[in-house]
Amino acid sequence: MTATATATATATVSSAAASAADADPAQLIAASRDRIDAIDDRIIGLIQERMAVSTVIQDARIASGGRRVHLSREMEVLSHWSGALGKPGTALAMTLLELCRGRV
Repeated sequence: MTATATATATATVSSAAASAADADPAQLIAASRDRIDAIDDRIIGLIQERMAVSTVIQDARIASGGRRVHLSREMEVLSHWSGALGKPGTALAMTLLELCRGRV
């Protein structure tokens, strides 16, 4: 996550927490869960989009005589996620790469 995205997310959460002091806990939990569900839906959509783009790349690579998987590129992706999210980011990236590889 970029510094700007982190700051925006933190500000949004802080703003929600400030108004939470006045809210009924059950309502706050329900509203927060609704937000999480909406965020999850966006993440799923982005992963599906990434899978489609990855398929285009793989098809082009194979058509030009290359391999479906480009290991040095996968290492770049792992490094990026790990740098942003630490060890759990590596696990997330591995799952994402597995989803995007298609049939190997």
